[in-house]
Amino acid sequence: MDPVAALEEIAFLLERDRASRYKSTAFRRAAAIIEEYTPEELAARVRDGRLKRTKGIGDSTYAVIAQAVGGEVPDYLADLRERSGPAVSAAKPGLRAQLKGDLHSHTEWSDGTTPITTMARAAELVGLEYLVISDHSPNLTVANGLSAERLIEQLDVLDELDAAREGGIRLLSGIEVDILLDGALDQTPEMLSRLDVVVASVHSKLRTESREMTRRMLGAIADPQTNVLGHCTGRLVEGSRGTRPQSTFDARAVFSACAEYGVAVEINSRPERQDPPDDLIQLALEAGCLFSIDSDAHAPGHFSFLELGAARAEANGVPAERIVTTWPVDRLLEWSRRNR
Repeated sequence: MDPVAALEEIAFLLERDRASRYKSTAFRRAAAIIEEYTPEELAARVRDGRLKRTKGIGDSTYAVIAQAVGGEVPDYLADLRERSGPAVSAAKPGLRAQLKGDLHSHTEWSDGTTPITTMARAAELVGLEYLVISDHSPNLTVANGLSAERLIEQLDVLDELDAAREGGIRLLSGIEVDILLDGALDQTPEMLSRLDVVVASVHSKLRTESREMTRRMLGAIADPQTNVLGHCTGRLVEGSRGTRPQSTFDARAVFSACAEYGVAVEINSRPERQDPPDDLIQLALEAGCLFSIDSDAHAPGHFSFLELGAARAEANGVPAERIVTTWPVDRLLEWSRRNR
């Protein structure tokens, strides 16, 4: 078995299972180290013990590499597959199979764990045709949000990657922009106008009184640069960060505005969010909203969460035609760039 592929699959499965990020990072670091060697050189380094003494290669990663070099499926990988299934399952019928893109993902540029190229490979692995790189905006300093200068650098990188693309997944430019207290978006209109997709989310003062939160959200929805209202309640229902109640706001007014301005309501697929809750999905559906099923991936294995988001949308009767991430990329871009 290819040892790099074995290490990356282990990392993917650990991320999918929401194991400690330090574990998955160790396997990805080891993959990056051995990727520099030819197969012959790697085998020689395993035989003479040099690999075991290499910085960044620990006991677990060394055992995986040695077994893969020897032509075996590593025990560590076999055990993960046994417990949680392979990295990519056979395509399931229904809404998940209709998803073509993901408008909300993070990379090491902000608070994600891996480079853009690694996220792109994983998104393609799970069958996506396009992926929006939507790292955080500057106000979210805890997540290393991108200043305008850093965002410009990232756009240059995306242009280079797109130019080198040969029939692979399409990378689109984007941002998860903070909705500030006054309802403004946390980036200049000039910078936002350069992007393919803008996801606007509330990340601070989540316990703000309902009338003020409603005013704040309506301001962002009315901004012509906004395409998607991200994880609208901000709730957490499980996971390592604990739980957090949902924000309170006038949902009918917010979803009515989304329908009026053509802003999609995100169905955030992360298990700890499950946002919006089912009753709010129903309200948004009744209001005539568009939807976007997104992974909010911070690591490659998180793209598997799309199955959860699709299942929730399906259970609530959301038609595929009203889910923008089922659309082909050209239609998606015509919608997202309509005001730019």
